[in-house]
Amino acid sequence: MASRTRRPGSAPGAPDGSRRRLPMRLLLPVLVLVALMAMLMLRGYVHSEILADHRIRAEASTDKVPEKIIDGGPVIDTRSGRATSLKMPDRRIVLTFDDGPDPTWTPKVLDVLKKHHAHAVFFVTGTMTSRYPDLVKRMVDEGHEVGLHTFNHPDLSFQSKKRIDWELSQNQLALAGAAGIRTSLFRPPYSSFADAMDNKSWPVTEYIGTRGYITVVNNRDSEDWRKPGVHEILRNATPKNGKGAIVLMHDSGGDRHQTVQALDRFLPEMGDKGYAFDNLTEALDAPSAHTAVAGPELWKGKAWIFLVQASEHITDVLVVGLSIIGSLVIGRFVLMLLLSGIHARRVRRKDFRWGEPVVQPVSVLVPAYNEAKCIENTVRSLMASEHPIEVIVIDDGSSDGTARIVEAMGLPNVRVVRQLNAGKPAALNRGLANARYDIIVMMDGDTVFEPSTVRELVQPFGDPRVGAVAGNAKVGNRDSLIGAWQHIEYVMGFNLDRRMYDILRCMPTIPGAVGAFRRSALERVGGMSDDTLAEDTDITMAMHRDGWRVVYAEKARAWTEAPESVQQLWSQRYRWSYGTMQAIWKHRRALVERGPSGRFGRVGLPLVSLFMVVAPLLAPLIDVFLLYGVVFGPTEKTIVAWLGVLAIQLVCAAYAFRLDRERMTHLISLPLQQILYRQLMYVVLLQSWITALTGGRLRWQKLRRTGVVEAPGGPVPRQRARSESDERRPVA
Repeated sequence: MASRTRRPGSAPGAPDGSRRRLPMRLLLPVLVLVALMAMLMLRGYVHSEILADHRIRAEASTDKVPEKIIDGGPVIDTRSGRATSLKMPDRRIVLTFDDGPDPTWTPKVLDVLKKHHAHAVFFVTGTMTSRYPDLVKRMVDEGHEVGLHTFNHPDLSFQSKKRIDWELSQNQLALAGAAGIRTSLFRPPYSSFADAMDNKSWPVTEYIGTRGYITVVNNRDSEDWRKPGVHEILRNATPKNGKGAIVLMHDSGGDRHQTVQALDRFLPEMGDKGYAFDNLTEALDAPSAHTAVAGPELWKGKAWIFLVQASEHITDVLVVGLSIIGSLVIGRFVLMLLLSGIHARRVRRKDFRWGEPVVQPVSVLVPAYNEAKCIENTVRSLMASEHPIEVIVIDDGSSDGTARIVEAMGLPNVRVVRQLNAGKPAALNRGLANARYDIIVMMDGDTVFEPSTVRELVQPFGDPRVGAVAGNAKVGNRDSLIGAWQHIEYVMGFNLDRRMYDILRCMPTIPGAVGAFRRSALERVGGMSDDTLAEDTDITMAMHRDGWRVVYAEKARAWTEAPESVQQLWSQRYRWSYGTMQAIWKHRRALVERGPSGRFGRVGLPLVSLFMVVAPLLAPLIDVFLLYGVVFGPTEKTIVAWLGVLAIQLVCAAYAFRLDRERMTHLISLPLQQILYRQLMYVVLLQSWITALTGGRLRWQKLRRTGVVEAPGGPVPRQRARSESDERRPVA
């Protein structure tokens, strides 16, 4: 997984005239997002959350309904263009069950029917058939008939002919995929007896007939949906005077235990009275209502069932993932608040000391690659240091005169070391070889220190167990929106995290912008490595494994220039994310080792992997379900839940800002950051995962600097060759 890198210039562009293609880093995340939303939409459709119509029309007049239909039987046939109706023969009962199949109650109903050797007709909805196809196949295999009850269970008197056709075709599609059949039986939702047919429902029945269906209503309603008790259900279902009947029951739509109990009594009692329980076509001595399907129709049905099942499973996984990520996010917030508070109270006690004050001079290494716009501010800020230092600027093959600018400044205790472009780790190792002192401070060429930064940064070395110290990196160019978002991220995420990791003794990263090392500790782990793109994370993990303590110095503030465009931010975070994955992979053996390495491997690596790699990758689930809930409901509950999560984040951010003594006004942009900025970070992390899993190689991306950062209140003048308006780039 490791990848050796250098810092070359920009990659050459595509040849002139070549067709522009969507970059893979954008294409794959977009495809994943589209597929995820498609699965959610499909699930919403089969759960009647999308395109469902729950309106029920009131009774209408009946003057347009033929008398023979109103006075006729429960089987209505309008297929030939003429309306006819049929009644059940005497002592023939056709049990019908609506709204299924249900995973809990349908199997119990089928078990009772099988126990008493009875057949029935199940009027299934397309939504339930798509979700539980095995139950429909069992119905057919055990000799029962299946009829259509529409796909989404709407009142068809409200619907257009196009919507009716859609409900029927989708229901047939699900039935074909589940059991490999078509059916000619149909029961309208919210139907009742034949004499309840009115001027609104009759045209629908006529149209259904033209589509080749027989409409089946009922003449005995058990009213089991009211749960009136077993005795009442039996009384409602029993025909009078030995007459035949079509009995309406339900195997779905709620608790149906009374239906199952009543059925178990009804079948033997009526059987003893000479009644037979047949399918509808058996009772009418007619051909079966089922027709086998084959070819494209069958495969379309199977494909539909496969997609629905996939959406169900994927959504179930997403819900579990959402629960996990929710617990992790809340747990992390609680842990950060608790441990960061402990850290702040500990280091701010008046009697707190790391050990004997560190007063000896230190070496400050400044690796610089094309930092002409920033390097003068950086070096001048060091000259104001309250601690004795030597400054070594390592020019890593710059082509913009960076080294000449430093040399022309003619400052004491400032040396320039030149080398061919070899990368930041090589530059730091070169500086280490030229350093005079035993404590090494490292900073970036676009960063400025406050006068007290070096002094505060090196004091922890008074404790001989400390091998490295992380400083407090802050965003200097926070006046733009994207800069403000990064400012929130630095204070809330990075620095609050470092307090937590300090207490847990597993800090994963010494920031390249402001960090210090004991020379002997660096030499013991072999110096800076170019095995990964995150050399700062790599060296920090190596320090832990070698038994050194790594701590956080909150007062050692450094002001760094954050990326000012989306493209620059993307490049930086892509490198960070991918480099972190490389470092975790490189130090994976710590999981099984003993001693300090094993402790870090079994405490630090899981925490870093969980909070910096896995959890951020799952966090988009919150936004996906937020969008789904806002659009398809329940909208109010979804918004309240999201506001609750935002409130938790706001509390943590406010606490972090208070600890860092930052102005709270920047938190105004926090909600917008959560909506927009986080999405960019998600895609960057996903791209890093894709690069890692496919074995891709990532080169160092040099960020464009403007040189606008200076320490607040410090003596560093702004150094620009052009006007600020020329140098600053827009946010997007």
